[in-house]
Amino acid sequence: MDNSLLVSLSQQLAAFRSMDVIANNLANVSTPGYKRESAKFEEFITHVAPSEGQKGIQSVSFVKDAGVLRDVSEGNIETTGGKFDVAIDGPGYFAVQAASGMRYTRNGHFSLDGSGQIVTNDGLPLQGEGGAITDTPDDGDIHIAADGTVSGKLGQIGKVRLVDFANDRALVKEGDSLYSTTQAPVTAADAKLRQGMLESSNVQPVIEISHMIEVMRSYEATATLSKSQEDLMRQAIDKLGTMPN
Repeated sequence: MDNSLLVSLSQQLAAFRSMDVIANNLANVSTPGYKRESAKFEEFITHVAPSEGQKGIQSVSFVKDAGVLRDVSEGNIETTGGKFDVAIDGPGYFAVQAASGMRYTRNGHFSLDGSGQIVTNDGLPLQGEGGAITDTPDDGDIHIAADGTVSGKLGQIGKVRLVDFANDRALVKEGDSLYSTTQAPVTAADAKLRQGMLESSNVQPVIEISHMIEVMRSYEATATLSKSQEDLMRQAIDKLGTMPN
């Protein structure tokens, strides 16, 4: 295959990857605590033999997918009035217990399960400093203080465990606003909790849509170039076929 077609194909794949990431951002505009992502690419240069009319080894530049970069900046904190909605004001993550191990999230939309445990939408127990936090009927309405202390009318129930990491961009995304990591968690000393509030997604729809338009235009330009190259090759083959033996 002609090198120009291979280069165009790598650029089209990059555009497809960018579009996929942008679409995922837009799909999570309303997801509490969601962090915007952007596709990251690198230049990959390879060396090929010269074509007719060229001299010396030629360099060909391709687009290489280098992964996804996460924007960990905080979203706006919005009031919901939900008794078990909790926003993290500052750096840090909630710890929740999954079947496969400890997971971390900034989505503070919690509720009570049938046993009175504070859980995520998927039923994963929110972790306190002594394990899962359980609210009993005798506790009445609970209050979650800025330092994470959970108390009811009979006194303190527990304290929400807030953790942070040396490099939170290295957290592995697992879906449903959950992250895993091999890093050792440390106490999030500078974070404060806001009960009755949620941290919104940090995705800005207008910016994402403008990026989507740019990617579409880039894809269309590359696709047009590829079609032009294919037409030239087809015309050359047709002319060769009509030449006398």
